[in-house]
Amino acid sequence: MSKMTVAALQIGSDYAGKQATVDNIIAFEDRIAASGACLVVMPEALLGGYPKGEHFGTRLGFRMPEGRETFARYYDNAVDMDGPELAELAGLSSRTGATLVLGVIERAGSSLFCTAVFIEPERGIVAKHRKLMPTGTERLIWSQGDGSTMPVVDSAAGKLGAAICWENHMPLFRTAMYAKGVEIWCAPTVDERDVWRSSMRHIAHEGRCFVISCCQVQPTPAELGVTVDHWDDDRPLIGGGSMIVGPLGDVLAGPMVGGTDLLTAEIDTAELIRARYDLDVVGHYSRPDIFSLHVDERPRSGTVFNGA
Repeated sequence: MSKMTVAALQIGSDYAGKQATVDNIIAFEDRIAASGACLVVMPEALLGGYPKGEHFGTRLGFRMPEGRETFARYYDNAVDMDGPELAELAGLSSRTGATLVLGVIERAGSSLFCTAVFIEPERGIVAKHRKLMPTGTERLIWSQGDGSTMPVVDSAAGKLGAAICWENHMPLFRTAMYAKGVEIWCAPTVDERDVWRSSMRHIAHEGRCFVISCCQVQPTPAELGVTVDHWDDDRPLIGGGSMIVGPLGDVLAGPMVGGTDLLTAEIDTAELIRARYDLDVVGHYSRPDIFSLHVDERPRSGTVFNGA
């Protein structure tokens, strides 16, 4: 069937830790099942957390000991791909019949990656995408992904791809994903701004694909009992704004400003061919006689051992 229900679960990381966040997600099981959603997208860094306003004790040229302690705690709250938290969510996927795409902070050795995980019913984790370019001071704590984790996943909903937060502003990354035939563009994020919503509509219109943008929600510093430099104590750290967009840039649901909830919309993937009739940026509109894109999908390890 080409018609289906898809959803964005707007939710925030629980400051009590990753297991508490998993519990909060599982609490939506009945809602997800009742909605009939075959795909549920969740925000960036949902498991592991997005430490907005934290500087990890870093100044240009030196690091403070307390920053190392902050990073150690952050590392402890990250997840392993074969860990119990993602196993629980694989169970949720199987019980509800919904594919899950969610943002996690992934541990790999002593490094962390901001990662989008694809979980399929009865199959568990089928793919992951590591954020290619952490933004600004995110580079203090997250490693860069490489071209080996840029999947387009076949699912009951259609061909799924993911771009995390400001990766969505990388034109060549978008082109590569369009060329892989992405039909539903999943955008886990923590960007709550109105201009972000404009970007989501642009990507849907440019790529002639459905876009599901899912943003975290976080309390105000006053509610958390903390002070964040240069941030209003009564302004939420992250305000949501999740939305679902059709392939001509029309908003189908949202934006959902503030609050935790399940945002749903019915989509029809049969619309994609009609939408691409006059614009296919990797097909009849691409001008390969002038422009070309080379994509290196080889894993890039810092150490390569060549055996005899």
